[in-house]
Amino acid sequence: MEPNSPQTSSVTVADVARKAGVSKATAARVLGGYGTVSNRVRDVVTAAARALDYQPNELARSMTTGRSGTIGVVVGDIENPFFSLAMRGITDVARQAGFTVVLINSGEDADAEKAAIRTLLAKRVDGLIVSPAKESDVGHLREAARSGRPLVLLDRGSEAFDVDTVIADDRDAAESITRRLVTLGHRRIAYLTACDTPDHRFRTPADINTGSVRRRIEGFLSICRDAGLAGMENWVHVGAATPEHTRRIAAAMLEAPERPTAIIASDSVIGLEVFKVCRELGLGIPGDLSLVSFHDADWTSVTTPPITVVRQPVYSLGETAARLLVERLNGIAAEASHVVLKTEVIERASVAEAPA
Repeated sequence: MEPNSPQTSSVTVADVARKAGVSKATAARVLGGYGTVSNRVRDVVTAAARALDYQPNELARSMTTGRSGTIGVVVGDIENPFFSLAMRGITDVARQAGFTVVLINSGEDADAEKAAIRTLLAKRVDGLIVSPAKESDVGHLREAARSGRPLVLLDRGSEAFDVDTVIADDRDAAESITRRLVTLGHRRIAYLTACDTPDHRFRTPADINTGSVRRRIEGFLSICRDAGLAGMENWVHVGAATPEHTRRIAAAMLEAPERPTAIIASDSVIGLEVFKVCRELGLGIPGDLSLVSFHDADWTSVTTPPITVVRQPVYSLGETAARLLVERLNGIAAEASHVVLKTEVIERASVAEAPA
């Protein structure tokens, strides 16, 4: 019988029960994964279902068990390798636990995120993993939690309410790389992020809605203050949300009379565009400009020179978030977990002493 033939799709629980020689209710318990049956009965029903190539009716099963067997995930930018790798961690854990993942990309827009969560709740997902676009705007996340679905925040926490959260130690990482640059004599250090403000100018970390980036900028500014560097807020550039915007901002910085001697890219997509602009302008890395990027993307190790990066535990972020969610779904009740995973600076060849 062809797998997708009309005959296959019409196989019912009753057909499986008849072939297995059990009642329809017993077959339904085995196929739906609920209730209690003996190992012998489970094996007989499973064999019958396999022989008939039975395909479960997910809608009917969800009506019976109250579970859809799906987890909803909302992330900021699926084109960013960071989120792609985090999704791999989520899906690997979810698949092992018997869940399918439904992914929606918010484009780092809070309204799009709210619409995405409404859609996922309407589809009756069993739980949610969300990387909030705007941590100060969590009303919709509260509603999702009140709906009874477990919720885990990925990469970005929220002090507004207590919920399972998995983040990386971003501030510590930013402090480490900034301290390294300052020690090498850099004073004109730029920090470039996709986060933006209404007038596209940075004034204070409170302007940044994305907590992971805010913590990095706080760490950057803290080390600069400790080193006696004044006005470093002026070296934080926002709005590098697309390759085109990044190239424009980077070119303006690097063609200015007082160009930076070092740039910290807040993600690998930004880092790649800065690298390209340097090549186009004839600037050498690290002779003219030291470059550091968050996220150990594949390209960073094969360029000339290879790029010094902050290696974030991206796969583990997704894996841990999914594991916390599955534990909640399996009825493991506990206080909200706040997991902070360590980062690592990978020294390569894109950082050197500041040019004289």
